[in-house]
Amino acid sequence: MPAKIGIIGGGVMGEALLSCLLSKGMYAPGSILVADLSHERRQLLTEQYGIRTTHSNSEAVIHGDTVILSTKPQVFDTVIKDFEDIRIGDPPLLISILAGVTLSRLENALPGWPVIRAMPNTPATVGCGITAVTIGNRAMAEHMELACAIFRAVGDVVEVAEPLLDGVTGLSGSGPAYVAIVIEALADGGVAAGLSRTTANKLALQTVLGTAQLLQKTGMHPAVLKDRVTSPGGTTISGIACLEELGLRSALIEAVRAASNRSRELGNPEV
Repeated sequence: MPAKIGIIGGGVMGEALLSCLLSKGMYAPGSILVADLSHERRQLLTEQYGIRTTHSNSEAVIHGDTVILSTKPQVFDTVIKDFEDIRIGDPPLLISILAGVTLSRLENALPGWPVIRAMPNTPATVGCGITAVTIGNRAMAEHMELACAIFRAVGDVVEVAEPLLDGVTGLSGSGPAYVAIVIEALADGGVAAGLSRTTANKLALQTVLGTAQLLQKTGMHPAVLKDRVTSPGGTTISGIACLEELGLRSALIEAVRAASNRSRELGNPEV
């Protein structure tokens, strides 16, 4: 594992990576430098994790054997200007988690740099995320191994071809928001059925969590589980019929498609 890492952008995902890399002993606090424009954010990260922070993106780049770019994709052109005056004989590995910013765009901005794109999701903040990674033209197998090791600190990892990353963004990247809405709606349904808000929230959350764990541990197809819960003329089939009539399935499919399309737009600086 390289000795030093620079993180540009100390927001939610940057902090998630920072926290898990430290807690799992993959990097020491003194080997991490986080660049963020917010003084308050830098102060919080320093106090909570004992790391060094800076307002200078260039300083974070020079510091790291690996650099993680975790800003908003809309500010990519501004951030990348901080790389222009840096002269590095052996450039570090750049790992970008910017939605929609393509490998070709990254590599054109940073000639000669090994680049990997990654798309983690919000559950990474509690070590239960999943990250899709794709390798650039100048990156080697050892770079991919390092990137996978970094993201395994915050959950599972899958390797995909770059054209699929927009779909990943629409599904697992944006998916936690869809699931949160489903949980909230289930709880609201429980309240409508007479349950207290506290009980309804607990039932909804644990039902979704337990179902996900059941499917994960058994490898069962979701349709098989659905059929097992659904007895002839019972309560579940009545509820499923209502979901189908109101278009829940189609709504989720279209949500993933819409988010995927938006990811493609974010990767096009002319949009």
